[in-house]
Amino acid sequence: MRRLRFIAGVVAVALAAFFLPEARAQQTVGLFLDTDDAFPGYTLYGPLQGFDTYLIDNQGRVVQQWTSQWPTGNSVYLLEDGSMIRCGRYQPEGILRFNRGGRGGRIERFDWEGNLVWDFIFSDEFQRHHHDIEVMPNGNVLLIVWEYISQAEAIQNGRDPLTAAAEMWPDKIVEIAPVGPSGGHIIWQWRAWDHLIQDFDPTKDNFGVVADHPELIDVNFENGRNPQPDWLHFNSIDYNPELDQILISTPFWDEIWVIDHSTTMAEAAGHTGGNSGMGGDLLYRWGNPQAYRRGTDEDRTLFFQHDAEWIEPGLEGAGNILVFNNRNVEGRFLFSTVDEIVPPVDGSNYTLDPGANYGPPEAAWRYQDPVPDNLFSGGLSSAQRLPNGSTLIASGGQATIREVAPSGDITWRYVNPVAVDTQLAQGATSTNNSIFRADRYPLDHPAFVGRDLTPGGLLEIHDSPLPPAEATLTTERLDLDGSQLRVTWDAASCTAADYQLIYGNLSDVGSYGTSGSECSIGVSGSHDWLSAPAEDLFFMVVGVDGTGVYESSWGRDSSGSERRGSRASFQCSATNKVTTLSCP
Repeated sequence: MRRLRFIAGVVAVALAAFFLPEARAQQTVGLFLDTDDAFPGYTLYGPLQGFDTYLIDNQGRVVQQWTSQWPTGNSVYLLEDGSMIRCGRYQPEGILRFNRGGRGGRIERFDWEGNLVWDFIFSDEFQRHHHDIEVMPNGNVLLIVWEYISQAEAIQNGRDPLTAAAEMWPDKIVEIAPVGPSGGHIIWQWRAWDHLIQDFDPTKDNFGVVADHPELIDVNFENGRNPQPDWLHFNSIDYNPELDQILISTPFWDEIWVIDHSTTMAEAAGHTGGNSGMGGDLLYRWGNPQAYRRGTDEDRTLFFQHDAEWIEPGLEGAGNILVFNNRNVEGRFLFSTVDEIVPPVDGSNYTLDPGANYGPPEAAWRYQDPVPDNLFSGGLSSAQRLPNGSTLIASGGQATIREVAPSGDITWRYVNPVAVDTQLAQGATSTNNSIFRADRYPLDHPAFVGRDLTPGGLLEIHDSPLPPAEATLTTERLDLDGSQLRVTWDAASCTAADYQLIYGNLSDVGSYGTSGSECSIGVSGSHDWLSAPAEDLFFMVVGVDGTGVYESSWGRDSSGSERRGSRASFQCSATNKVTTLSCP
């Protein structure tokens, strides 16, 4: 909608024609909702298995785009210097090991202009990076890595031979200091395999009482799953510089873990040292106390969760942990939630009563859609607390990003219109446009300083543009006091069979109020608006054809930015936006 200013006392003010570059068919992808309460910023995401990473504004327009020659290995992030870092896929020729969901193997960093400045490979016959990375304040990069363990070694460490797969891939965390355009040094690592316990065979390593050692990892725990090499399947990593600790999500165990990063590499392999004094043992775990024999299935609170991360300082709930709880348990849930928990942290350690399981007993805050199955993703997904107190939620399997206010109201919603690097036409549907995560960066983020942020077009393709450049919308005041306004619409070259005119005062836009409508105006027409307000106004022209609803609007908001001028207003036969008035 365009902010139209009229000067009192002028008999007639003609508005120049405004052209809409695109309009939408019955909407299936792209931007569905953008309210005044949405947090202003730019959203970064990369379609799963795609080669491109997109930065879009709140109107769904592309601000920046990076292209790789490799499919995504899931996560993408924007750094303060304006560069974008992503996980990319790399599989050594002839090696089929580690060929599972989330597989990566390479880390790529592109500058703002799209030039590849770092291409680091971490994949071979015995290890492979996967799923996620974390860039630390010093520029080092934390990697999640599968490592190969033979069946014989697994059994020697106490694994039950009847459930021991031919090989195991426990996870480790590796810290890389980038060197040059493609190099990197390992300066620290932590291995899950160094912190095992088992009560199966007293003649093998790591024998002990599992329930007495929640800081250790039961080498025989499978959480009801059929034994497989990919045993833990870490899917996210986060770093807390204030605590110097690392947060890990292990969805196969329905748990999140915290470990101490302040250790030396030798201490990380043992049970003493570091700020916690516990070496590389688990400082905290939450979600499924069955994993350390201190609870039952009724005590389980996480279900195949993704993207566990600390809420950053200065934000609502700072220091708490936010996680997308997929609730992917067959026959048990048909919905997902976003959970915020308050960890029982005490200095560098976490409180745990003897014989009890780790608290808290339940989430401090939880978001669930009022229609539960409107938010459900069996895998993937993320959640991010925003500076305005809202939470940005990416439901990966639904390819949908939404912003949710503390009240639970949805203030912004967007559906990824790119399916494995194929742009979808508006009106089309796809099951191959999933995303792993999404993050929103504020307008004053350091990455944007001095950058050209002129928005480009939308990602979705419009198969029946309305209106073309020949279409015009003009308006003029007809009397001295400015209370009579004539709006003229000419769409003689457009394809729709009928049009409706919606109009109102811009001051009502926040509540989506309209002043009136003129329906069935045909391909051209005019409307005289009597007693029109003298302030800023908006107009929308809605076209209807035999295959769906096409809508368009002209205008700018009070800041001078185009407002809903390149996306559907969802008047007349649509389901949201203006709801106080509609055409028959």
